[in-house]
Amino acid sequence: MGKYILKRVLQFIPVFLGVTLILFAMENIVPGDPIKLMAGEKKLDPVTEINLRATYHLIETDDEGNVLYDEGGNTIETPLWKRYVLYVNGLLHGDLGTSYQRKGQAVTDILAAKYPYTIKLAIVAIILETVVGIGAGMVSAIKRYSFWDVLVTLVTSVLVAMPAFWLGMLLQLFFGVVLKDVTGGAFYLPISADFSPYSEFQSWVYYILPAITLAAVSTAYSARIMRSQLLEVMNQDYIRTARAKGLSRRDVIWHHALKNALIPVVTYIGNDFGAMMAGAILTETVFNWPGVGYETYRAISQRDWPIVLGSVTVIVVLVMIINLIVDVSYAFLDPRIRFGAPKSEQ
Repeated sequence: MGKYILKRVLQFIPVFLGVTLILFAMENIVPGDPIKLMAGEKKLDPVTEINLRATYHLIETDDEGNVLYDEGGNTIETPLWKRYVLYVNGLLHGDLGTSYQRKGQAVTDILAAKYPYTIKLAIVAIILETVVGIGAGMVSAIKRYSFWDVLVTLVTSVLVAMPAFWLGMLLQLFFGVVLKDVTGGAFYLPISADFSPYSEFQSWVYYILPAITLAAVSTAYSARIMRSQLLEVMNQDYIRTARAKGLSRRDVIWHHALKNALIPVVTYIGNDFGAMMAGAILTETVFNWPGVGYETYRAISQRDWPIVLGSVTVIVVLVMIINLIVDVSYAFLDPRIRFGAPKSEQ
């Protein structure tokens, strides 16, 4: 197990370098001068523009930060390879850069303020996906061809075909507008996040609609995977042996079939949790959620590349760590799995 974990951690290095290289290339390929975008419609004076370019390592400076000039008195553009080295060196030291549009705020501080909202929303959504998805899948498999099986199949088919942003807008319309009109304002749910001290609802209420929207499609897939895997496992020889020994159907399912059936479901839910932690851009934008996804959307629209690169880099690291945790969890679900052991010992 230890060798397997070490091997996976070492695999993080080329993935990390590859992703950062692609992101850095995108920043420099996409048209637009970031310094001019900072000024908007105003024109920067030459001294301010030079200082900003030096601050963001776009032009060469000496060890003391003084701008270097060529023989013609012009500034020297920093080579791309050197900017990439400076960028990676900053990442390794926890420096994600400085925002272009947020008045020089450190990207680390911006993401640190936004991530708690994304993490809380992801936790609520993944709990909803796990409980409802696995539960619905088990009921559908155990009650095969029954009314409940048909209902689960129908609902999951509808959810899989429905885009997340459209579902979010429908929930906003029904629970935030129609329900408010029908009840005369006595009961309805908020359609936009508001965590200020003067908000109308308690903070937990704002999680209801975004969490349902974020978890809906994934819950449908989890239920489908759980159903198919449990049906497949129930036809295995060792399940027939357990039944032949006189074990009840409940004992066969809970003590023999469920663990093996859960492995693909855990893989999907684990990967999905990593995606949720990355910040659901569509869901957070629809509900004006103050998380990383919405902040990344704003940064893309404003060409604020340090925030875009910083958020994506953090996302990649989180996804790799979560995938490692998911892989290691296999050994606890199925004792026959021994990572790193010879095939003869597995």
